[in-house]
Amino acid sequence: MNPRFLVGIDGGGTATRAYLTDADGRSLGRGQAGPSALRLGPAASWAALQAAITAAFADAGLPAAPLHDCAVGLGLAGAGTPALAQAFLAAAPACARLELRTDAMAAVRGAHGGRPGAVLIAGTGSVLAALDANGRDHLIGGWGFPVGDEGSGAWIGCAAMRHAQQVLEQRAAGGALAAAVRAVAGADRRALLDWCAGADATAWATLAPLVFDHAAADPSAAALLDAAAAALAALVAALDATTARSDTVDAMAPLAGDIATPLPLALSGGIATLLAPRLAGHLGAARLVPAQADAAVGAWRLVAPSLATGGTPPAAAAASA
Repeated sequence: MNPRFLVGIDGGGTATRAYLTDADGRSLGRGQAGPSALRLGPAASWAALQAAITAAFADAGLPAAPLHDCAVGLGLAGAGTPALAQAFLAAAPACARLELRTDAMAAVRGAHGGRPGAVLIAGTGSVLAALDANGRDHLIGGWGFPVGDEGSGAWIGCAAMRHAQQVLEQRAAGGALAAAVRAVAGADRRALLDWCAGADATAWATLAPLVFDHAAADPSAAALLDAAAAALAALVAALDATTARSDTVDAMAPLAGDIATPLPLALSGGIATLLAPRLAGHLGAARLVPAQADAAVGAWRLVAPSLATGGTPPAAAAASA
C-alpha cells in the first residue's frame, strides 16, 4: 500500500512523541502521549502510540487518518528484547508499512540525518547506539541497572550512596557530597538501609545531581564524575573496536584493530550533556557533534527511505530543538 502519511514515533517509559509528514516528507505536526515502553504490554503501548499519532494529526489541523494509510516508524524502549517485540508486533493494527527499532537506534538516525554515526545516551540509564557505513546497527551497553548502565544517573547515584556509607563508617574521608546524600536519604545506618531498600533506578538517579552540585568543592564528587565519564568513554572504545557480522545487533565480532574512521558522536540525555567536558577529554572535542534532530524524526526515517539521507526534513530540526 502507498501511504498517504509518514509517522515517526519515539516511545519510552515516560512519554511517547510522534512526528507526522505527508508522503513527500513535508512536516505536518507533532503529538505527545503517555508512555509506550514495551514492558507495559502490547495493549498499553499501542494505546499510547495511537494517542500520540492522533495528537499529531490534530496539531496538523487534520482528522486522524487510519493506520492503513500511514507508514509508521517506531523507536521504542524494549524493542531490543525479542519476546516483547514479538508480542507487540503480533498485536499491531494494519499499517501501510511498519518498522520497529529501539529508541536508541531511532535516536541515531535522527541525530545524524540518516547517515552513519553514533549516539551516547546517558540519563537514568546509559547505552551507546550506532549505525555504521554498511548500514549495520550496533548497541553497546544498555543492559539495565544494576547490571549495567555504567556512567548513568543511577550508576552515579549508587556510587554517591556507597561513598556516603563509607564515610559513615570512617572508611573514607567525609565532605560535602556525603553530607548531602545523608541529608536526603538519612543520617544514620538504619535510615540509609531503609532508603536503599526502596530505591529503584529512578530513585538512585535522584542522587546524581548532588554529585554535580558538589564536584567543584569535594574531590570525592569530582572523582565520581571522572569515573562516570571514563565508563561512558569505554562504551565508545568498545564500538570503535567492534563491527556487526550481520544486520542485527546481537552478532558482533572484534576487529583486528580500531575502525579506521571513528563514527561522529552525538550526546543525548541530561547526564551525557553534563559530562560533555569530561567526555571531550577522553574522546576529543572534534568527535562530538550536535544532534540534527530527535528520535521521533529518526524513527520517521525508517519509513522514508527515499528521504532518509541528505539533511533534516522541513521543520524537523526546529521542532526538536
